[in-house]
Amino acid sequence: MDDDLIDEAGIPRSRYTRLPGKGFFYPDSLDEERAERLAKEAIEGSEAVVIADGDADGLACTAMIREAYDAALDVADFEAAIEARLAANDDEAGDEADGDAGEKEVDAPTAESAEADSTADAHARSPVGLVAAGPYSLDSSLERVLAYADDDVDLFVCDLCPDEYEWIAEPLEALAETTASIRWFDHHQWDDETAAAVRDLGVDLVVGESDEECTADVALRSLDHEFDDRWTELAAVTRDHDLWIKEDPRSDDLADYSYWAGGEEYATVVGAYGADLPETVAAFVADRRVEKEARIDAAVGRAVTHGVGEWTVAVTYGRCSQNEVAETLRGEGADAAVIVKPAGSASIRGSEDFRHAHEVAGKVNGGGHPQAAGCKPDIYDDMLDYAHHWTTEGQACKRVILAAFEAVAEEVAADEAADETTEAEATAAPDADE
Repeated sequence: MDDDLIDEAGIPRSRYTRLPGKGFFYPDSLDEERAERLAKEAIEGSEAVVIADGDADGLACTAMIREAYDAALDVADFEAAIEARLAANDDEAGDEADGDAGEKEVDAPTAESAEADSTADAHARSPVGLVAAGPYSLDSSLERVLAYADDDVDLFVCDLCPDEYEWIAEPLEALAETTASIRWFDHHQWDDETAAAVRDLGVDLVVGESDEECTADVALRSLDHEFDDRWTELAAVTRDHDLWIKEDPRSDDLADYSYWAGGEEYATVVGAYGADLPETVAAFVADRRVEKEARIDAAVGRAVTHGVGEWTVAVTYGRCSQNEVAETLRGEGADAAVIVKPAGSASIRGSEDFRHAHEVAGKVNGGGHPQAAGCKPDIYDDMLDYAHHWTTEGQACKRVILAAFEAVAEEVAADEAADETTEAEATAAPDADE
């Protein structure tokens, strides 16, 4: 493929925001080879390994675990790398992490970029190895730890929840036999059977209330270490964004930086500075936000509203920051927002009047929280399907997600009707003492 076809330079924003990032066009087979190599280098010889979601919450947990093990990397190396990026006027804009899929739209790596980055081998430096994962790659991450970790390693899993126990059962059961310990910190909504199966293996599974704690809160109170106030503040600011409380402006900085930086960089910087990012990082985030805001405006401009049951659902398309887009659409009167991404996934965001996002996502190959969920409908068989997706702004994806909204609306209406019938029958029933 001609590199110019996927190079955003000189292409109108109205066109390139309809397409996935360059990483989408990097073959999975090569990406898997690279991921396997990086995981092997991070895991081999480590005292402990952390499998964590690559967002601000999962990486904050990683920073805490490294602090507890006295295994943090030198932040000065990363600050120098950031300054070099700024000096080079690197104007390639990133997207906000699609936390629902646990994946980032990143550019394919090049030998030149690796050689130019003095922190390129950072993943192999700490005695607490980091394996960034998403809910759909948890099984392969566990398999890599099983393949490359020393016996008696301490294993941590953070901010990840398996949809079903069966698809992680084999590697997790094997790891339960070989590791010194497995500790699992999370705040998502776990199925009772899955949680019981994990705990039956001897895994120390701690799940916080999903509407009260983020996983950083859970890790902070669960790790046997005396953390100072900086870490308590980091957990609070992480929670502010992760639970969409939005009372601390620093939480947006952390969320954006966790996406635009690599996992090693973010964990090291917040481990050193906490929620107050240093000046160099603040300049980097501000530079990236110019493009981010423009993409938000483009996505909001494409939104179309639909009436589904008693709800107003706004649906849009584009490469953008889904949380900010959803917040804007809610401000314009939507009860729920759907942001369909060029890569084929979609984010579903609710409100006080809509707490069924996870139910909608569950009907189209996804899941999540009542007010924040993600999915990727199983509708893409070949590149022609993706071509149709891009040229129609996700028409097929929008259609199946709206059908899921309709199905959930019918279920909610039926449940409400049943409750009213039960209440009426209870009211009409004669008093047993009469």
